[in-house]
Amino acid sequence: METFLKEYLSVLKLERNLSNNTITSYKNDISSLLRFLEEKKINDLSEIKFSDLVDFFKVLNKIGLTSTTAARYFSSIKSFFSYLHTSNYIVENPVERLSSPKLSKNLPIVLNIEEIDLILSSPDFSTKLGLRDKALLELLYACGTRVSEIIGLTISDLFLKEEVIRVFGKGSKERIVPIGSSAIRWVEEYLLMSRPLLEKRLKSENVLFLNNRGTKLSRMGLWKIIDRYTKEAGIKKEVHPHTFRHSFATHLLEGGADLRAVQEMLGHVDISTTQIYTHIDRDFIKQVHKEFHPRG
Repeated sequence: METFLKEYLSVLKLERNLSNNTITSYKNDISSLLRFLEEKKINDLSEIKFSDLVDFFKVLNKIGLTSTTAARYFSSIKSFFSYLHTSNYIVENPVERLSSPKLSKNLPIVLNIEEIDLILSSPDFSTKLGLRDKALLELLYACGTRVSEIIGLTISDLFLKEEVIRVFGKGSKERIVPIGSSAIRWVEEYLLMSRPLLEKRLKSENVLFLNNRGTKLSRMGLWKIIDRYTKEAGIKKEVHPHTFRHSFATHLLEGGADLRAVQEMLGHVDISTTQIYTHIDRDFIKQVHKEFHPRG
C-alpha cells in the first residue's frame, strides 16, 4: 500500500503541481489510515471495506480532532481512493458510501484538578513505558500543547535549566512555553532512566517521546495512552489529548492568570484581524505559569 501512496504523491507533485506543504498534508493523512489498517492486519487494498473506513473516522473522533481537520482527512482519503479506482488498482471504491464527517461542536470537556491528579498518578513509573507515560502526561498538562506539538518535540526543544520548552505550532510558528517544576522532574527522570532503553539507533533520531519500537509516538498512540490512564483513574468523562489543553488553560484562568499570557502559552492567534499583537516578556509568562499553574 505504501507503493501506491508514493505513486499517488508523485502524481500530485508532477501532474497536479501541488505545493510541498499540501503534498505533505496528503501524505500524513493517508499514512495515518494505512497504519490503522495495518493494525487491523489489512495489507492489501482489495481487502479494505467501507466499515474499516468508518472505524478509522470513529477513532479520529475519539482523538478529538476538530471538524475542520477531520474534513481534511476525509478529502485526502477520498482523493487517494478516487485515484486508485480510476487507475484500476481497486475494483470498488469504499469511500463512495462514506459521508463527510460531522463531528460534534459541544463545549470542550475540562478535567478538574482532582481528576488531573488521578490520571497523572496512574502510570507505574517503575517500568520504562510507565515512566515515559508519566513524563508525557505531566508535560502535556504543564504546557497545554497540541497533539502534533508534543509528539513532535525533540530533545533539542528542551531548555530545562531555563524552565521552558520550544514548541512549533501551526504553520511551524515557534513559541516558548514554561514547563513547571513537576514536569521538569519527570522529564529528567525519563531522559535518564527510560528513553535510553527505548532508543533504537538510526530510528529514534532526536525525538523526545518514543514508542516501544524506538520511533516517534503517533497521534493514535498518544490517544491510547490517555484513554488507558483515564479508565484506570475511574474517570467517566470522554477524555482525549486536547482535553489536557483545555484543562491547562481553564485552570490557569480560574487561578487568576493574565489572559494575554495564557493566549501566548497556547499559541492562539487573536480572532481580531485588526488587533496588534502585544509582546509578552518571557520572564512574565514564566512567573504567571509558576504562580497560577497547579503543578508549576
